[in-house]
Amino acid sequence: MEIALAAATSPRVPSGATVLVPVGSTEQHGPHLPLDTDTVIAVAVAEAAAKMLRRRRLSVVVAPAIAYGSSGEHQDFAGTVSIGTPALRALLIELVRSVRTWAGRVVLVNGHGGNLSAVRQAVDLLVSEGHDVTWIPCAIDPASSPVQNHADLHAGRTETSVMLHLKPWDVRLDRAEVGNTGGLEGLLPLMVEGGIKAVSANGVLGDPRGATADEGRELLGQMARRVTGDVLELEESGAR
Repeated sequence: MEIALAAATSPRVPSGATVLVPVGSTEQHGPHLPLDTDTVIAVAVAEAAAKMLRRRRLSVVVAPAIAYGSSGEHQDFAGTVSIGTPALRALLIELVRSVRTWAGRVVLVNGHGGNLSAVRQAVDLLVSEGHDVTWIPCAIDPASSPVQNHADLHAGRTETSVMLHLKPWDVRLDRAEVGNTGGLEGLLPLMVEGGIKAVSANGVLGDPRGATADEGRELLGQMARRVTGDVLELEESGAR
């Protein structure tokens, strides 16, 4: 059985499977990372988690990624393509309703913080309709983060390391620059008012220096293990 839903034929799609849906974005990631960074990471996390879950005898497939998200805060930077929260919410709702006609559970694997409102609203509505759906972020345990004493919110060391592991040919380390290293609590009001441009001229929130592919491999593994653990908890609790 294929892990990638798109590569499967209809008769080979397992009835009642758990479907992981990577939810990403197309947006600026500073001068050194590609626009599809969030999508690439969400896909990699979902695929790695699917392999782990299959080892536990779960029937799992990974759907094609949603590559456009709610990225209005990045709109001042060329290349950003945002569909906004209402459109993303509607897309997720209709997608899950469709998938649930043959799937047992849908898990949205979210790779972009700007998508949170749409993801949460969609899941809340779908759950109220009786659908077995949840969402899990591509996130690491802060205690094990390589970043010390400064924020790593966007295009910093974490994302740069993961991309060096996944698609090193798309990372322009020679163009990497330190951005605003302030914390989210202080930056958020300014970003809500004026977008990322209001707090970071180069679009980076963090410091990409020190990023390595080896570090990225470990960070990706942490994200995938979190998704795997959360899905296994749902299975063991009999939530379906």
